[in-house]
Amino acid sequence: MKPRILIIEDEEKFARFVEMELTYEGYEVSKAHHGRMGLEMAESGDYDLVLLDVMLPGLSGMEVLRRLRRTSSVPVIMLTARDSVMDKVSGLDSGADDYITKPFAIEELLARIRNVLRKAGLRSDTRVLKAQDVTLDPGSRQVAVGGVPVELTKREFDLLQYLLENKGIVLSRENILEKVWGYDFEGETNAVDVYIRFLRSKIDEAFDLKLISTVRGVGYVIRDEK
Repeated sequence: MKPRILIIEDEEKFARFVEMELTYEGYEVSKAHHGRMGLEMAESGDYDLVLLDVMLPGLSGMEVLRRLRRTSSVPVIMLTARDSVMDKVSGLDSGADDYITKPFAIEELLARIRNVLRKAGLRSDTRVLKAQDVTLDPGSRQVAVGGVPVELTKREFDLLQYLLENKGIVLSRENILEKVWGYDFEGETNAVDVYIRFLRSKIDEAFDLKLISTVRGVGYVIRDEK
């Protein structure tokens, strides 16, 4: 079955161009030119990925994303002319899987789509993941410690999920960056350390656990024993 992509974009000529390129690459494509219509279509559960513009009539792309994340974990790539750091941070923290700034080369968009779909395929298992008192539900994207909900950002959730999926295995920073941030991440490996600190603050320190262990010179691991 062809991967199904929904384009939510109010610039009809641009949306048509992207649709033609994606169709040529073998994807099944639908379009919406209005925020509310796009949200309704995205919530239907019929798509493998959503390309979402930020500036939309009816509902902004950020609001569409926030509402969509209440009910769906469908991968989302933001498309926008905005390129400020805060816009990117806001989109990613609201639940976007990636962010690409217009104008862009279609080859870059295709590479990002392949990457996001590949990561989504690796995480299609909806089993609840557990370690110590921590539970993570990939389907509902909820985390709890001893039944108490814990609010995590999109990146924090993805990092914790990857660590739990590989419970008992020591993961290097490079491996984590590739699987959680994506193969084209251009930042430093200390991004992993920063987000590990965020998780420890919200889980280990808040609930007096030692969930995430550091293996000096190698990376990080989650083990069941406290």
